[in-house]
Amino acid sequence: VPDWLDHRCEGRVEMFYLSQWGTVCDDAWDLKDVKVVCRQLGCGGALAAFGEAQYGQGKGYIFLDNLKCKGDETSLLRCSHIRWNVHNCDHSEDAGALCHLL
Repeated sequence: VPDWLDHRCEGRVEMFYLSQWGTVCDDAWDLKDVKVVCRQLGCGGALAAFGEAQYGQGKGYIFLDNLKCKGDETSLLRCSHIRWNVHNCDHSEDAGALCHLL
């Protein structure tokens, strides 16, 4: 975790898949999506959903776009989205999350 972050339960949302890191686009990104991220990380409840690369721009792939989580999914991959690795974004639209630190 970079020094400027308060804790491991906040930052740019990235996923590791097939030996590659990729980000999530902020289109339709909201607190229900963050709730799923926080659960995946073991970080408690969701506090805020950020867009427009609030935590800096990622590099490489943008794996997910137009996420529409209900909030009770166990993984972002179980949420509705366009299709894996299909998007209309660039890294200036990387999603961020802020969760409670347990």
